[in-house]
Amino acid sequence: MRVLYFGVLKDVFGNSGEEMELADGASVTDLISACRGLAADAGVWDAIAVAVNQEYARGVDVLKDGDEVALLPPVSGGSFGVGWQG
Repeated sequence: MRVLYFGVLKDVFGNSGEEMELADGASVTDLISACRGLAADAGVWDAIAVAVNQEYARGVDVLKDGDEVALLPPVSGGSFGVGWQG
């Protein structure tokens, strides 16, 4: 499966994505555990959102060969720019 990294994870892993293999029947939770093992110090794992094939996924969802998984850490910071209508 293709795993895509966004936000701070892109910096932590040093790239925007990679191919990853997990055992048959692996879930989204299994994938997060594997990634956490590679970058435990990222500090985003408890609040991460996951999308599988461009649809938000739950931890129990089973992954299949060929899936595209996006790991979306929480966004922080930012500022109100021109055009913001509060």
